[in-house]
Amino acid sequence: MKHVIITGTSRGIGFELTKKFAEAGHKILALSRDTKPVSNLHLKNVEVLACDITKKEDLEKVSRFVSSEWEKVDILVNNAGMLINKPFQELSLENFNSVYQTNVMGVVGLLQEILPFMKKDAHVVNISTMGGVQGSMKFPGLSAYSSSKAAIITLTELLAEEYKETGPSFNVLALGAVQTEMLEEAFPGYKAPLSAEEMAKYIFNFSLTGNKFYNGKLLQVSNSTP
Repeated sequence: MKHVIITGTSRGIGFELTKKFAEAGHKILALSRDTKPVSNLHLKNVEVLACDITKKEDLEKVSRFVSSEWEKVDILVNNAGMLINKPFQELSLENFNSVYQTNVMGVVGLLQEILPFMKKDAHVVNISTMGGVQGSMKFPGLSAYSSSKAAIITLTELLAEEYKETGPSFNVLALGAVQTEMLEEAFPGYKAPLSAEEMAKYIFNFSLTGNKFYNGKLLQVSNSTP
């Protein structure tokens, strides 16, 4: 049984991933600003905590829970994300800041709270996007989102090097098109070849075993464009 923290669990991949880990008998701490979707499932071994990862007081609640209830974390999946689709000239600095606060600083803040509870064999899985991969096809309107997700790729590589002696392992998955609410926001009407449930199954398996084969690696998980 693993102790697993997942962010962004109110919908899409995070929601499906929570169900996968619960069905397999692991202990999950599901973090999201909206707790109702997961709470309404009444899943065994799932604790639901209202958490805005951009707020320090919420992140401290997470570490207090881990300290008092678990004492360790085996897997952390940084899945939460924010997307604003606007032409660059229409994006305000506040828009950019909001996206980076969630997609970058929220990840940094949660990691700083949780890493003390993660041992050498633990695994941090960061979720990025193909749009954040250098040399990949880029899409107008996603300058804030894709550039923030590019930062997560480099952060993953840096942390893997910094923690290579003590652990945990760090890897990042750059996802292609998955049929989620976020994809619909970015590409209205586009039908992706993969469902959120299918992608969650892949991330579930990778989270459990990927650190045996990879550390500090970017894996492109895409069979289409975007």
